[in-house]
Amino acid sequence: MKRIYRKELWQRIGRANADFRLVEDGDHIAVGLSGGKDSSTLVYVMNEWRKFSPVSFSVTVITLDMGWGTDLSPLVRYCAEMNVPYHIEPTKIGPIVFDTRRESNPCSLCAKLRRGTLHNAAKKLGCNKVALGHHLDDALETLLLCMSFESRIKTCKPKTYLDRKDITLIRPLIYVEEKTINKIVNRLGLPVIQNPCPAAGSTKRQDMKNVIAFWEKHSPKLRDNLLGALRNSNVWPR
Repeated sequence: MKRIYRKELWQRIGRANADFRLVEDGDHIAVGLSGGKDSSTLVYVMNEWRKFSPVSFSVTVITLDMGWGTDLSPLVRYCAEMNVPYHIEPTKIGPIVFDTRRESNPCSLCAKLRRGTLHNAAKKLGCNKVALGHHLDDALETLLLCMSFESRIKTCKPKTYLDRKDITLIRPLIYVEEKTINKIVNRLGLPVIQNPCPAAGSTKRQDMKNVIAFWEKHSPKLRDNLLGALRNSNVWPR
C-alpha cells in the first residue's frame, strides 16, 4: 500500500507523540479495528509508522466480533495486504446489550463490555499498549458533551495507564482532524464497513458536531484554538 505524505497527518501525529510519548521502544501495540473510517486509518498509520520510526515497536490488529454476523472479510484482506498480524475476538456483546438486557442506555454498557474485552484480548496476545482511533473532533465533541451535560471539563486523553489491567491506552490520532482522516480513507480506498449497531447515529454527539461546525464559521481556526487550550491546560497532563 502506498504511503501518503500529508503534513496535517504526520506532523500532528509526531507532535502528539512528542508531547505524550505514545510509542516507545519495545512496545507491542494492539490496534483496535472496528471497521469504521477512524480505526481503518489508525491501522494504516501504525503500520507505516513502524517502518520509519526511530524506535522499534510491533503491532497486532484486533477486531471484536460483536455477534451481529457482520462480514469481516474486508478487514481480513486489509490486514493481509499490509502483512500485519490480525486477531478477531468473538463476542456476543451486541445481542447481550440489545436483545437480552434491553438496556435503556445501551451505549454505556456496550462501551464498558467492549473496553474490557479488548483489553483482555490485548493482554492475552502479549501487548502492553492498546491504540484507539479517536481523533481531535472526538476529543472536542466529548469536551463539549461533558461541559454541557455533566458540568465538568473532561475529554478523552491521549495516553492513560490502566493499573487494573497493567496496560496503557493511547490515541495516536488525537491531534488529527476528522476531515484529514476522510481524505486518507478516500485517497487510499481504505475499507469501511457499515456499523450494525441499532443505536448508531442517535446520540447527542452529532449535536456537538453541528455546534462545532456552526461555531467554526465565525472562528475558522476554532479546532486548533481549542486544541491549544487543551494542550495548555491540566486536562491533558504531560
